[in-house]
Parts: sequence; C-alpha cells; structure tokens
Amino acid sequence: MAQALSIDPRSTAIVLIDLQHSNVGRQLAPHSAADVVARSVRAADALRAAGGTVVFVRVDVAQLLSLPADAPLRPRDAPAPPPQASDLVPECNVQAGDLVVTKRQWGAFYGTDLEQQLRRRHINTIALTGIATNFGVESTARAAFDQGYELIFIEDAMSGLSGETHAFPIEHIFPRMGFVRSTEEFISAVAETGAFGGA
Repeated sequence: MAQALSIDPRSTAIVLIDLQHSNVGRQLAPHSAADVVARSVRAADALRAAGGTVVFVRVDVAQLLSLPADAPLRPRDAPAPPPQASDLVPECNVQAGDLVVTKRQWGAFYGTDLEQQLRRRHINTIALTGIATNFGVESTARAAFDQGYELIFIEDAMSGLSGETHAFPIEHIFPRMGFVRSTEEFISAVAETGAFGGA
C-alpha cells in the first residue's frame, strides 16, 4: 500500500512541463492531452490556493536543441514551427504570481532561472506534470533529483507519445526518485497542509 503524502504547500512547487500548442496537439497515451492539461491545472489550482508555487515551463520550439541522432524528434530540415507552437494553451489559465520558465532543451533546469526562482522561495519539494513523460518530465525530474529536491509525480497528469514510453519511467524510474500519485491523491494531500516528510 502506498504511503500517504504529507505536503507543506509553502515549500512545494508544482512544475507543469510544456503544456503548449506543439505538444497538446499530439496524440498521447495513456492519457489524452486534454486530460493532462485539465488535471495539471486542477492540481496547480489546489496548490496555489494553499499557498504553494506554480511554475509553467514552455519550450521555445524554434530554438530547441537538436543534435545528430538516429531518430531525432525534429529533423533539421523540418519546416519552421508556427509562431503559436511555443505558447502555453489558454486552458493553463496562468495567474499573476505564477512563474513561467522558457527552456531550449528537454529539461527545465539547464540554461534557465528555475533553480534560482525555487531557491528564493525556499522550495524543497517539486510536483511534476506535463508532456511528455519520458522527455521533458523525466529530464527535469533527473536534474531535480540530483539537486536534492523531493519529488512527487502526478501520474495521470502526464502522458507520453505511447503507452509504453509513459509506463517505463512511471513503473521503473520515478518510484526510485520520489512518490508516484494520482491527481486526486495530490489534491487531497495538499488539502491536509501538513509538513512534507514522506511519511
């Protein structure tokens, strides 16, 4: 049986990864893009209302790092993305006081001010949602783990390009880095406003 989460919203940030037009238009599995956005926003609303920090991360698709690879996500000769590709979808409902971080690679820490913004707010716990599970979410999680942040993965508020690529980190990687929980479990723990300690 999974441990009950105990969260102190004041030292917790929810980081929503790449909920932008270029990703929300994709076919995802096992959760649809619409469901990922809706659940991410619900979780963010709950944490914000309890005094937590909400961070929206977007990738500048036109400047996304692309190196030689056997199966690049975006071939070098691909046409330029439309201007709105890098914009967060309106359903994100970004609020005054939320942070918006722009990245140019998979992970949200390298080359951005995310760590500085979190440290200034004395954040020690990060909840993660977004698209895609094994790209932006996992890359950000690995960097956060290496820096000593406690992690919560909201499983049904993230999705992959296939069910298999979503399932592998959910089942084999994330449980070794933190807590894998549902949106409802996260919201319920936030409502308790206890001190996070993994108990």
